[in-house]
Amino acid sequence: MSELMEAVRAGRTAEVVGLLDELTDAERRALFPELKALRKELRAAPWEAESRRAYPPLYAAGVACQTGAAAVATWIAAADMRWSRTSPALLLRLLGDRAPEWLADLTGRLAERPVASDVPYELMAGLVRLSGCPVPTTEAYVMGWVQHINSLWQHGDSVLDRLRKDAYLADLVAALFETAEIGSRLEWTPREGPNSWTGALAQLTTEQALDRRATVDACVARLLRGGSTADNRVFLRLLASLALTREEQLERTADWLALAADAVSPVASHAQSVLASLALDGELLPGRLAEMSDAVLFRTEKKLVRAQLVLLGKALTRDRTTAEVLLPAVAQAFGHEDSDVQERALKLVERHAEKVEKTEAHAELVVAAEQLIPGLRDRAAQVLGTALGPAGPVAYEEVLPPVPEPTRLAPAPASPVEVAEEVSAALAGGPGVAAFEWALDGLVRHAHQDRDALVEALRPVLARRWWYGDGSEDAATVWDRFSRRNFDVGDASNGLDLILATLLGRTDHRTPDRKISRLLHSFVTQRTTVQECRHSSLAQPFGSRLAEIAYRLRTDPPPFLLSTPTWSTGLLEPAELVDRLAEYRRLGARVVASDFAQALLRVRRADRTVAAAAAERAAALGTREGRRLAAWLTTEGPSLPTSQRRTSGTRVLVELGELSELQADFLADHRPLGRPTSADTGHRWYCHHWSDDIRPHWLALLPERRELVAARQLMDVSTVAVDDVRGAAAVLPHLAESGGEAGEAVHLCLAYGLGARHPEDRLAAVDALLTLAARGQLDAGRLGADLGQLVRCGAVKPLRLAESVRTAAATGANATIWEVLRHTLPVLLSALATDSAGSSARGVGELLGVAAECAERSGAHGELPHLTQTADRRGSSRLVTQARRLRSALAVEVAA
Repeated sequence: MSELMEAVRAGRTAEVVGLLDELTDAERRALFPELKALRKELRAAPWEAESRRAYPPLYAAGVACQTGAAAVATWIAAADMRWSRTSPALLLRLLGDRAPEWLADLTGRLAERPVASDVPYELMAGLVRLSGCPVPTTEAYVMGWVQHINSLWQHGDSVLDRLRKDAYLADLVAALFETAEIGSRLEWTPREGPNSWTGALAQLTTEQALDRRATVDACVARLLRGGSTADNRVFLRLLASLALTREEQLERTADWLALAADAVSPVASHAQSVLASLALDGELLPGRLAEMSDAVLFRTEKKLVRAQLVLLGKALTRDRTTAEVLLPAVAQAFGHEDSDVQERALKLVERHAEKVEKTEAHAELVVAAEQLIPGLRDRAAQVLGTALGPAGPVAYEEVLPPVPEPTRLAPAPASPVEVAEEVSAALAGGPGVAAFEWALDGLVRHAHQDRDALVEALRPVLARRWWYGDGSEDAATVWDRFSRRNFDVGDASNGLDLILATLLGRTDHRTPDRKISRLLHSFVTQRTTVQECRHSSLAQPFGSRLAEIAYRLRTDPPPFLLSTPTWSTGLLEPAELVDRLAEYRRLGARVVASDFAQALLRVRRADRTVAAAAAERAAALGTREGRRLAAWLTTEGPSLPTSQRRTSGTRVLVELGELSELQADFLADHRPLGRPTSADTGHRWYCHHWSDDIRPHWLALLPERRELVAARQLMDVSTVAVDDVRGAAAVLPHLAESGGEAGEAVHLCLAYGLGARHPEDRLAAVDALLTLAARGQLDAGRLGADLGQLVRCGAVKPLRLAESVRTAAATGANATIWEVLRHTLPVLLSALATDSAGSSARGVGELLGVAAECAERSGAHGELPHLTQTADRRGSSRLVTQARRLRSALAVEVAA
């Protein structure tokens, strides 16, 4: 057996297989513990050629030397061997002498593995042949089958040819429709022809190799179930390729109605076209068409809504007896948010209203007409021959969300087990400020009280960290991993890793304390970036605090932290900080310098009365830190530096001047917070602060001066609009909930977020806008002017902005949004007078539509510069019609 193990270590797979053939089953089982030990050894070894070459023969030998199907399946799917497996053909040879029942059991277990286990399809398919078992239809097997069929470059034939030869075609195609996220795999082939999945499946259905009815039903059912964009796209294409007959379409009328109502836009459009064809041929009852319209007319896709109105118009013209059923369905569009849709629906009613005079349908039209915008109500009253109720509300009340209240941090965790739970949660979920600070304070407190008990409680958490290994290494080995890695202590999770590794430290005579202390000290003194970026001034104080805490836990553990915030925003109550300093004096504890500096930046100074009372108590302590705190609290409240705008390409950025109070008496790592910031973006490509999770922690550095943080993150936030980057606007709600003046940088961040490419970023910006408005901190004039400037220079697209402000207005903030747009629109409308090509008009009509709706709902009135010139233009474009609508709305006064 020693000969076989030597061959495994040397990577001689063929020799290992030959030696295994000579062993009995009992000898193979006896060998397995040695193979298992070698696997454990290789896991801890560096990923180098010497260790990698042992994996293929080890993989094969482990399969051959185990007798249980469950154990073999686990070995085959093991993650640590995934990249060094032997060929499926070799494994099938090693397993070929097993009983069919055993092989069937193994097949089922492998097929039930997640797709991420990457079990080779060729192995599973070979086991099916050897065992004679039914073909598995699990996700892993079907995904593997599709990938195998897709590999045309290896065989030269087409998808259609390969499917024709498959003995399990019917079973696997049926499973195809039940497999989630399969669409992207099916799209690896061309979209049409015998090399496409849709073309091949349609052809096989024509050849009756697949049951047509079952295939059509499965395809429709899959579209009804929904799924990813790729799934919908592929199965819709397949449905079109099947070319359903009129009889097949008719017997699935209920399915088309459901798809038209709820499916994604392309699928709904297909269903709408099928139903339209049936309706115009007289094969869809008017009641069914009205039912369809009730759903489609309230979809957000204007193309579907307009197509439905066109269909209703054709149906009404084709058969006048349907008016009593279909006109009330048309009137459903009177409540649509788009005034163009309302006008189209009203034109239909005007054309056919005489067909329903003195009927119940007429009464329904009168009720529905109450939803029309003011500019259309007079026309509706005239055509219906009746007076409508007063336009708009008698009084308007703005609806803003409740002001978000910060939460008070709970007392420190009471036991080491509780600390371990909080640390585990913080590391798993991208720790928020409150969770991170609470876990950090718990670590420091319990490390001071009982370090051994804390380490023991943390063992399950430590075992999952990248630096931990198998737990048997000494401290020097652990710290070597940190020193070899490009380790950024300016990240929240990395900072916790540094502190956990410090707590774990066990030294013996081979691991002198001074080596680890030097490494920790280097973390304290190093700068967080080799080449500074715009975030360095924020990352350095954050990282230096964590590194110094780790260093002190190794050398002189503090009893607790001074800077743990009182509130979730990072704000620290002055009386609480004085109490902590008093306790430090009583214990004779030495202050962690960077932690005290952070406490000064967090302590609440805006309330001068509270600050003065705390300053008196701090001075009475008689300590250096007490005197420093007293001086800090008695100086003027949080101030901001001078600022000026700079244009960089299409971007508008903010530069800050020097803030002297953050220069004197602060540590070197904290002084950059008060230094001037530049709009120069030359170093941004060297920035490694890519994690969005760290952004709220930077706000918690300066909880009463968010403008300083916003100016340093303005470039990041601008990318969501200018570069179509996803996710950078997630910080905006935190920015809105933070403290201090909301100045130029905050409002520019908000403006970029409202013009973001991705919906989730726009929603984050809307949340921030409403929060600032609810707190009375939104400068609508400044935001509106910023938006106008950014649209003019091309940084923000009007259509994206229109989506954002429409969403905000829909919450009830009509007056707020009107006040913003009142300052945005004149900038855009003035550009129309000099734009002969009309390029500056693109999307402005949408903004005018939102502004008109807000003005109608809130009762805004008065003049808007340049609106009249736009409204007086010829034509009926959306720009002109919405300008006229807004002009009419502003001319009507609504009672306050």
